[in-house]
This record gives sequence, structure tokens and C-alpha cells, in this order.
Amino acid sequence: MTHPNLLVELFVEELPPKALQKLGDAFAGVLFEQLQAQGLAAPGSRLTAFASPRRLAAHITEVAPQAADKAVSQKLMPVAVGLDATGNATPALLKKLAALGADASAVAALRRVPDGKAEVLFHDSTVRGATLSEGLQKALHESIAKLPIPKVMRYQLASGCEQPGWTSVSFVRPAHGLVALHGTEVLLSVKALGLTAGNTTHGHRFEAAVDPVVVTSADSYAQQLAEQGAVIASFAERRAEIVRQLQAAAARVGGGVRPIEDDALLDEVTALVERPNVLICEFEKEFLDVPQECLILTMKANQKYFPLLQADGRLSHQFLVVSNITPADASAVVQGNERVVRPRLADAKFFFDKDRQKRLSSRVEGLSTVVYHSQLGMQSERVARVRAIAREIACLINQKTVSNDGSSSLEQDIAMREAGVALEVNADIAVKLSKADLLTDMVGEFPELQGTMGRYYALHDKLPVEVANAIEDHYKPRFSGDDLPRENIGLVVAMADKLETLIGMFSIGNLPTGDRDPFALRRHALGVIRMLVERDLPLDVDVLLNKSALAFNDERIQRAVWDAQQAKEIEAKKQAGRIFVHASGFSPREFDAATVSNLTDFMYDRLAGSLREQGYSAQEVDAVIALRPQRLSLVQKQLAAVRAFAELPESPALAAANKRVGNILKKAEVAGPVDPHVNPDLLQEEAEKNLYAALQRFVPEADAQFDAGDYTASLQTLAVLRAPVDAFFDDVMVNAEQLDLRLNRQGLLKRLHVAMNRVADLSRLAA
Repeated sequence: MTHPNLLVELFVEELPPKALQKLGDAFAGVLFEQLQAQGLAAPGSRLTAFASPRRLAAHITEVAPQAADKAVSQKLMPVAVGLDATGNATPALLKKLAALGADASAVAALRRVPDGKAEVLFHDSTVRGATLSEGLQKALHESIAKLPIPKVMRYQLASGCEQPGWTSVSFVRPAHGLVALHGTEVLLSVKALGLTAGNTTHGHRFEAAVDPVVVTSADSYAQQLAEQGAVIASFAERRAEIVRQLQAAAARVGGGVRPIEDDALLDEVTALVERPNVLICEFEKEFLDVPQECLILTMKANQKYFPLLQADGRLSHQFLVVSNITPADASAVVQGNERVVRPRLADAKFFFDKDRQKRLSSRVEGLSTVVYHSQLGMQSERVARVRAIAREIACLINQKTVSNDGSSSLEQDIAMREAGVALEVNADIAVKLSKADLLTDMVGEFPELQGTMGRYYALHDKLPVEVANAIEDHYKPRFSGDDLPRENIGLVVAMADKLETLIGMFSIGNLPTGDRDPFALRRHALGVIRMLVERDLPLDVDVLLNKSALAFNDERIQRAVWDAQQAKEIEAKKQAGRIFVHASGFSPREFDAATVSNLTDFMYDRLAGSLREQGYSAQEVDAVIALRPQRLSLVQKQLAAVRAFAELPESPALAAANKRVGNILKKAEVAGPVDPHVNPDLLQEEAEKNLYAALQRFVPEADAQFDAGDYTASLQTLAVLRAPVDAFFDDVMVNAEQLDLRLNRQGLLKRLHVAMNRVADLSRLAA
């Protein structure tokens, strides 16, 4: 039997646009879940969520007027406790039955069920299914209570309560109407937020053909709102309509222009209008002399307009507005929007012209007045640390570049050295100027443009293009999937900037916790990893982090850290009731190695998470990361080799043997390091002789393949060791009583362990 469909709508004042879609999905989703849990919504019921600026609604198919009755079996107590010697109910049993709504007459119907050595009494009953009004009331209450409301509003009810004007309720915005329709039937007994359910709602504030809109049935809701109320109730349909109109308007403009793609802006505009109408506007072409990033940002952030880009990516002087009204003559709306945006663009032009009157370098001194962090000093001090780190990174890159190409000619060698010097010099200039744009009027008005404006001002000051690009790119990657810096100078500066943030924040204990990461340390770590991997930078992780930490061997910074720690300790002692508290004296020291160690662990954790997201299994990732690989650009090749090795028939046995070898060596190394050298004269058993011979034969070949970067071939070469390894563990006692034999066999296993685990820790592949 098919049941009627259900519609529930809350009509409210304008909802916060950035939260609307989430509110609509949550309202409908919880309502649906609650009705399903109560047995009112059928297993095949379908949910449609509606969300517009002034309403949250849900349409649910096949909702029963009453849930089916349920048979309930309630465990009571042991028979020995519930019945006395004569078989009559004890007071404890009668009390339990009373709590279940039964009396002494139910004792005879109780079931006895064996439970271990004793019998237990069970009470069987049938619970009446909830009516739709009862179930919807509960579901609506839960749905409202669980809404992800960004900020609750408290307001007084004017009616529908005992004390009009005094009774208060809390909701995201004041609610003015409640619709609850089951088919065509109004569920009058349902109430929420001081409102009683009905069948009337309201359409568009200005363009509704009928007001109020009387909803005749649950299934006609969306159509009636569209035809009579001039409202597209569905968030998804309204969004799709805006996209269609934007594309159509761009086509009317012609010339290959296209609206800027911005999902966040599109969602926000969708949440601002009930019936969209896209209009074409324009501004004076003289404003195009201002960097287009400034114009685009002010149009998007302040006015919610859609800028139009030409085919080559340059900004057009025309833009699109999504209006909430559709007048016969839209010229007044167009002129109004053009008049509103003009002062915004004029401000941007004024800031741009004024900022260019001073060279970027003249602003550097002012960074000494800008606080970076209370415990890490001013921006000028931060820049000094980033410069020191950048010099170390550039020096490391230059050393690797020269040493990796010993076959180059004298001319090539000189050219490489000159390029290395240029890298260090230009990177230093870029770092010195990287934060100067923070003191410009444009960045003061639009903080999102930091770096971007620095590039424009650097180009205006006739600095090299690579330096200007580095000033902009040193913030990259700003988000997942963002581009990396364009040139090596930008890479050096970006990496130095991120490492300074990571080391500084780790040194003062500002670490990410759960979902909280206020300093974006996870993003910074992934940015460093991406630069090392995707640009194949010849830098070792440990060397990079330890060299970067040297920039923090600064007495002033250590003093700030010490002061913060002392403050915490003093406060803790005061909390413990110690009245007289004395601080210990400060003395400068080398940078805490524990900070670098913790940061190293953090970096490898980020790398492991990134690799799992790319489709590698947890075992594969764990096997490679366990070795703490220093050249991160080689990790992908190591993972490919591990994956290929895992598919070999010898893999499970060798992984298990490797785990066993590791455990044996771990116990043996308690007394000291195990010497991997083997004395062939002490090999007595045939199995250990065969294993030694196999190592002598195949390990040099595998090592040569490893050194050549062919990790897959290296592991496949070592796969032939399965048979001699299995035979060794079957026939040889490692921990022999004779000391020299035991040490020799441990050395043989140590040599095997080293050879097998150069690419990855294969024991992590064991089941």
C-alpha cells in the first residue's frame, strides 16, 4: 500500500547565506532519519531538501500515518529474585512491572528463559506505533536542535504562547510560519518555535503573484511556490539556473568572455536570491589599469558580482549581477549596480596609485613595528630568520647541483656556480621584500592580496621578474591542489617561509590539535613536501630541518620562549596554592633538538596521509615511511617497488622472515650492536652456508640496482633468497650456546636484514 508524501516547511526571516546550504541539508536530513527510525518513513522513501533565503523545507515520499506496532521482549530479572518459594511475585518484580506499565496480572504470562545456570524472566508486550503527528513532532524537535547554527538568535514570541511578548525562543532567525502536510491533510497538532502547523506560506517579497500561498498538497509545494510565489525553492535548481543564466549572459556579451569560476561565490549568491535574474553591467575602462586581482576581489567580496574574463584571461570591463527581482525595465537596476561598484573600484585605483609612490624597499624598516607573534617577535625578526633559512636552502641546492654533475666542462661548471650565486642573491632580495606589502594601503584594505601586490610593486620598482614572482609565490601552495612557485627562487623563498613558521610554532608549542590548526601547520608541511617531491629538489629532510633550525639559535627568541614557559609554570604553581613562586634564571642554549624531532615526525605523518589519499595502501606506505626516507622525490619509486614486490609469490614468506629477523636482532642488540661481518670458517650447517653464498651472489647485484635507482629490480633480485632463508630457519639454531657461532649467525642475519630493507621495511608487509 502506497502512503501519501509529507512536506514540512519552516518559513523564517533571511537566513545567513554562507550557512544556508548546510542548514537546509541538515534540517531535511535529520527529519528524514528520525522518521525512518520511528518506522514512519518507508525503506524506499526519498528525501528532497529545499532551502531558500527565507525557508527550510523537506519533502519525503511514502510516509505512513502511523508506524506499525512492535513486539518487545524485556529482560526482567532471575526467577529466584522475581518469584518467591510459592511462585508469587516479589516486590522487586512488581516494581519492575509497574515501571513497564504492567501489573500483577502480567506475572502469569512471563516467560522463563535459561541463562547459564539460572532462569531469567522475560516480559513480552506490544508497543503501539507512533502516529505521524507524534513522530513528526519528535523529529522536528530533533531537527531544530541539531541544526549547525553559526550564531543563535534569541527573540520574543508575539503569539502562540502563554506570555506573548515575554516568552523567548532561540533559532538562527525569527520563524514566522510552519507548514506540515501529509498528502493534503494538515497536521494541526504539530508545533515548533511557538508556531502551529498550517498549509500557508509566503513567496517572493516583491514578485509573488499570490500572497499568502496556500499549499494544496505536499507534492504541489515546489510548483506552487514557483508559479504563485515566484520562488525556486530548491537550492540545487536555483544554483543551476544561475549558472545557465550566467553562461547565456556571457554569450550575449560575445567576444569569448566567460564568467569567473568561483563555487563559493556561486553558493553564496544562490543563498541570497529566491528567483535569480542575471544582468549585464559595466564600469569605466580606465579602472583596468589597476591589477585585475584587486578589481576581481572587490567585485566578488564586497558586491557579490561575477567578473567577466576575456579569452586570454584578462579582465573585461563588463561584469554580471545576479538580481533578486525581474522588472520589465532593468535599466534602473543595472545603473544602480554600476553606481555602487564605481566607488569601490575608485578606492582600489587610489590605493594602487598611492602605494606606487614609495619603493617597496623603503617599507622594509616598518616591519619592525608589525607584530608577528608575541613569542616570536616582530615581522622584521621573522624576515631575518627566513633570510637565514633561505640562504641555507639555496646553498644546499647549489652544493648538490655542482656535486651531482662531475662530468661537466669548465665553462658549464662556471655557469652553474654563477647561477648558484644568483639564486642565493635573488632569493635573499625576495625574502627581504616578501612582507613589505603588508604595510601598503591595498593590502591593508584587502589582506587576501598580500604577495600579489608585492609582485606588482616589485615590477614597478624595476626588480627582476624572478624576484617579483618569488614575492608573490612564496605563499604558495595556499591550498590543496594550488600551483607551486614558478622558479627556483620562489621555491627557495616559499620553503624557507613555511619552515620558519613550522619550526617557530613547534618551538613554542602551538601545535595542531584535532580539527584546530589556526596557523595552518598541516598545510605548510604538505607544501614543503610537495615542493621537495614535485620539483625533485636534492635535499635531505634531516639536513633541511636541522639547517633551518639554526636560524632560531637567537637569544631573543629563546628568551621569549623561556618567558612563556616560566609564565605557565608560575601560574600552575599558583593554582596549586603556592604563594611564593620564584622563577629560575635564563641562560641561552642551543636550539632544542626535540623540536626538530617532533617536526620531523609531523612531516612524515603528513607525507603518509598524503600518500594514502593518493591510493597507496596503509601497509605499503608504512613500509616505506618506516625507513624515514631522506629524498622524498624518490618515495613514489620506492612505493612502486614495494607494490611490485608484494605481488611476487615469495613476498609473504620473505616479509614474515624479515619480521622474525628483526625481532631476533632487536633482542640481540640489547647487549650491543650486532656486527654484520660474517666469518665463513664458522659456518657449520649446510643451510647457513647456502644463505651466506646466496647473499654473496645476489646482494651486490641488488645493491647496484638500488644505487642506480631501480628499486623494483633490486627487490625482485632479492626475492630469490626465499628458499635459503626458509631453510636457514628450519635447520639452524641462531642462539647457539657457543658464543662465536651465535655472534656469527647474528651477523649473517644482520647482513640479510640490511640488504632486504634498503628500499622499505619489508616486515611491515607481513600479515
